[in-house]
Amino acid sequence: MTLALVRRQIETSEIKPGKATDKWKVFRDASEARELLGLQDRSLAVLDALLSFYPDNELRQDAQLIVFPSNTQLTLRAHGIAGATLRRHLALLVDAGLIVRKDSANGKRYARKDKAGAIDSAFGFDLSPLLLRVDELAMMAQQVVADRFALPRAKENLTICRRDVRKLISAAIEEGASGDWESIEAMYISLVGRIPRAPTLSDVNSILDEMELLQQEIINILEMQEKDENISTNAAHNEHHIQ
Repeated sequence: MTLALVRRQIETSEIKPGKATDKWKVFRDASEARELLGLQDRSLAVLDALLSFYPDNELRQDAQLIVFPSNTQLTLRAHGIAGATLRRHLALLVDAGLIVRKDSANGKRYARKDKAGAIDSAFGFDLSPLLLRVDELAMMAQQVVADRFALPRAKENLTICRRDVRKLISAAIEEGASGDWESIEAMYISLVGRIPRAPTLSDVNSILDEMELLQQEIINILEMQEKDENISTNAAHNEHHIQ
């Protein structure tokens, strides 16, 4: 038990009246946002299994959102996941704020029914956080999809900028332009070496920003030299004209 878990339990009791969502839609959003939530594929298999024990397709604020399968039942529906692995991924789902444990006095999961046969109280896993965070999870999923489409373009921009910087450095060295080109080339090599084998959008954008700054610095050095050369040429021409 942590203060964060206590806060989540309090928040789930404050879901807006009448709020409802399709459980498989919110599951798809959580699956899309799994990296942002710190989840793995097996965590999603366990969440899928938990949702399968909830009888309705719709999660509603006014419904009983606690499921109480045994570990054996969960293992079967989670494709034979081992017991220790199951417990680890249940803990990940709790830490991610997608489910909340509601433990009984003896730690068992079960439901009590009233005289009419309806569930009066249940102990197990509360799915209310999924309903509470449905809009947040949808936005996270949209961001992941947007980043996925933006990544190829960012990689292309980095490749172009990287190529241009390499050409500028090589041309400056070959033509004998004044400047500390060894240090500039070392900076370039360092930036290229920091590109991960499987970069994220954040990785690419960060290195692209630095590569563009390096490119601008090189251009500024070359432009200043060109201005100095023009001033020297004009001064020599004026002196010759006066003579």
